[in-house]
Amino acid sequence: MASGRRTQLTKQVGEYLVAAELCRRGFIAATFTGNVPHYDIIASDACGHHAAIQVKTSRGNSWHFKVSEFVTIMRQGKRQIVGLPLRPPYPRLLYVFVRLADDGGDQFFLLTWNHLQRMFVDDYKRYLARHDGVRLHNPESMHTVVRLKDLKRHHNKWTPIERRLQANL
Repeated sequence: MASGRRTQLTKQVGEYLVAAELCRRGFIAATFTGNVPHYDIIASDACGHHAAIQVKTSRGNSWHFKVSEFVTIMRQGKRQIVGLPLRPPYPRLLYVFVRLADDGGDQFFLLTWNHLQRMFVDDYKRYLARHDGVRLHNPESMHTVVRLKDLKRHHNKWTPIERRLQANL
């Protein structure tokens, strides 16, 4: 299987698994298969309150991002300086990270966009502080990563979605 096809299938499987789990929990879930910027699923309760959800799926133990999607980064030569946090691309956005397992023991980790942003900004600041503001290997890179170990406390915590829907009342 070609890597592009495998990547697309991984994304779709993750979205459908999240949609199925939301339905199992009593929500209506509509997937958009990459056709809507910033979110993949809209979940709705019986009253029509809704939550936008971005799904990130991995077959490994990490998910990759650009920190510049969450915070401004300024440059002084090769040095990077963390600036102001950005607004969410969609109000009250939620993230579900899916770790696919070949045996079907898939895992779900749920966070708000704001929580993810704080995690990235704090980690990126610590990294830059250890290296005098210069990214090793590629000073231009803004790559950052979420590792499985970083998400452990968010495992199967579906309450952010439930709270988000209740807040709409």
